[in-house]
Amino acid sequence: MPGTIALTFDDGPSHHTPKLLDLLSEYGVRATFFVNGYHLEHNGHAEYLKRASEEGHQIASHTYDHPQLPSLDYDGVYEQMTRLSSKIRDIIGVAPTYMRPPYLEVNDLVLSVLGDLGYRVILASIDTKDYEHNTPWLIDRSYERFVDELEAGGTIVLAHDTHRQTVETLTKAMLEGAKMRGLKVVTVGECLGESERLWYR
Repeated sequence: MPGTIALTFDDGPSHHTPKLLDLLSEYGVRATFFVNGYHLEHNGHAEYLKRASEEGHQIASHTYDHPQLPSLDYDGVYEQMTRLSSKIRDIIGVAPTYMRPPYLEVNDLVLSVLGDLGYRVILASIDTKDYEHNTPWLIDRSYERFVDELEAGGTIVLAHDTHRQTVETLTKAMLEGAKMRGLKVVTVGECLGESERLWYR
């Protein structure tokens, strides 16, 4: 949708996620969380996912174990997606229809499985590469990437709520940058102009 950008956060939830949710609430915006099953299962962060959903953020899939999907066969990709789908449904009562492949990597087989399962594949047009700059003295580089790619027409922002500097520094800078440019921060579904009833099943 014109005049909007979508902030997305991969790999969570993590122990940084509650602070991020507080910040998003402070600004009155909704984001999209592409979550992994591993963190839900092994790190006890299911309550963060539930909170994000209850506060109106879009929940989407980022596979169960974060593998390189093109390295898997049909059954392997299928298991990654269905296992996480079941886990998310157990927590928030619905399963997502949007997904982002780890490392933004797909091939024809992966796309075939995702199509069979009814997933909408979401990549990114603004990659902050915050995982390369997760220190106070480097995180500005991620903001510079955000600005450069935003001004080049990007609308879907990729960041990670597993990184402290993303939550404590970068996200606020991006929110302020969007506000300064008159852009509304929304979920991926809203950015694409798709009804909320299509986000889940």
